[in-house]
Amino acid sequence: MPSRPSSAGLTSEEGAARPEKPITLAAIAGAHGVAGEVRLKLFGEGVSALSHHKSFNDGALTLLKIRDDGKGGGVARFAECSSRADAERLRGTALTVPREALPPLAEGEFYHADLLGLPVVTDTGEAVGRVLAIENFGATDIIEIAREPAPEKGPKTFMVPMIPAAVIAWDAERLVIAHAYVEE
Repeated sequence: MPSRPSSAGLTSEEGAARPEKPITLAAIAGAHGVAGEVRLKLFGEGVSALSHHKSFNDGALTLLKIRDDGKGGGVARFAECSSRADAERLRGTALTVPREALPPLAEGEFYHADLLGLPVVTDTGEAVGRVLAIENFGATDIIEIAREPAPEKGPKTFMVPMIPAAVIAWDAERLVIAHAYVEE
């Protein structure tokens, strides 16, 4: 999902950064043509954000060129990929960069990598699960929470919008949500 989504009005507590985790900017969706180009699913601020980086995945992939595909994704050519078969082998590969290679975050901004896997508690102190995924279907980021332990009845996961009324705060240790947003 977006590498620098906005979350204005939310509180990121001190220590929210998880510098050991690389940041995923895109994923290879498959081959594009027969000459080794790949289609990209973008998780950030578009093709321009990727074009600032020449190397991904700790130097495993070297970007030669990239362009917008006109559909919200991108098309790229990597030095290590010269045929359609090479491109197909890369399908599903996440393109990551070290956090240090990205601009600093503004107040209230976060990288999805900072939230994934965090324990989730309510503003009343009740433990409810862990952050499983962050989705965006057009309006705002939505946090998917996996219940721990999984309940015998009811949903095993539930979603909470990333808005100030629902998500109270987060730091490197936990995500705090309003109790009213916990699905029973």
